[in-house]
Amino acid sequence: MDLMLLQNRLGHTFKDATLLQQALTHRSHSTLHNERLEFLGDSILNCVVASLLFDRYTKIDEGDLSRVRANLVKQQSLYEIAQRLELSQFLRLGEGELKSGGFRRPSILADTLEALFGAIFLDAGFDAARDVIRALYIPILDTVDPKTLGKDAKTLLQEYLQGKKIALPQYNVVATHGAAHNQEFEIECLVPKLDIQVFGNGGSRRAGEQAAAKLALEAVQKAFVKAPAAPRKAKPRTAQLKLSGIATIQPDAPDAAPDDAAKPAAPAKDKGLVEVAAAKAPAKAHVPAANGSAEAAAPSKAASQAAETAAAATPAAAPSNATPHTTSKSKTA
Repeated sequence: MDLMLLQNRLGHTFKDATLLQQALTHRSHSTLHNERLEFLGDSILNCVVASLLFDRYTKIDEGDLSRVRANLVKQQSLYEIAQRLELSQFLRLGEGELKSGGFRRPSILADTLEALFGAIFLDAGFDAARDVIRALYIPILDTVDPKTLGKDAKTLLQEYLQGKKIALPQYNVVATHGAAHNQEFEIECLVPKLDIQVFGNGGSRRAGEQAAAKLALEAVQKAFVKAPAAPRKAKPRTAQLKLSGIATIQPDAPDAAPDDAAKPAAPAKDKGLVEVAAAKAPAKAHVPAANGSAEAAAPSKAASQAAETAAAATPAAAPSNATPHTTSKSKTA
């Protein structure tokens, strides 16, 4: 197969073609194989992916960054990238591996891809290897959610239900099938509050629970998409106004006359000013009492103060019936 096609897909043309040949050689083919290059490429891959994640996700902590990186550099992820490159067409395998279908084996394809990263580093340096890895991984990062990437189905289901304040799911072994050395477990997953019941199968109880959790998560998400959010009840207008501190006039309350009693009367310097102040003070009108009877309202405080001041300023008049005091002279000498 023309190796130039592979180099075009990688975006790197090797100066030393022997490095490319070694990177593509499995140990079953010859003694000069790619395992040492794989070791080198694995370290370079982890470094570049860590740098990518560090720059891209500035608000994610170290634990989540480690989880995302581990998911991106694991065998399955590398195998998927190798398939996109059609790397199986360029492998150099021994006769036994060819007959057993080694060119389709995920572990061989993932190891070969890491060996290619190591070979590029030796051929052109770290920057060249970084550019190739970035070109392969940026499209993947554009499509993944760092909050969920690498989490198993049981963890995702648990976190989703906790976010909705729903009790955790229940897992039960419904049945086991097959021989003792090759059993298959049928697991039931229940979410009682949402009336969800699903079943998953796996070669172990853990695998069966994961399969059931995946189906349950899909069912729970569909249930929340279909169920419209309950409309919020509007509070009564009067209650809102009271909470806001706004005074309102009740419809059955009697009209009240403005109270000027709160205003202190200005001190009068003489009788004339006092009388003018008293004359200007409005008398309180009669208002109907709450029980329906008419009662005279008390005079305003300002008028009372003015009258008292006027009385104090006016000299006391002699009583009309007072007998005048006279000095009598003695008739006798």
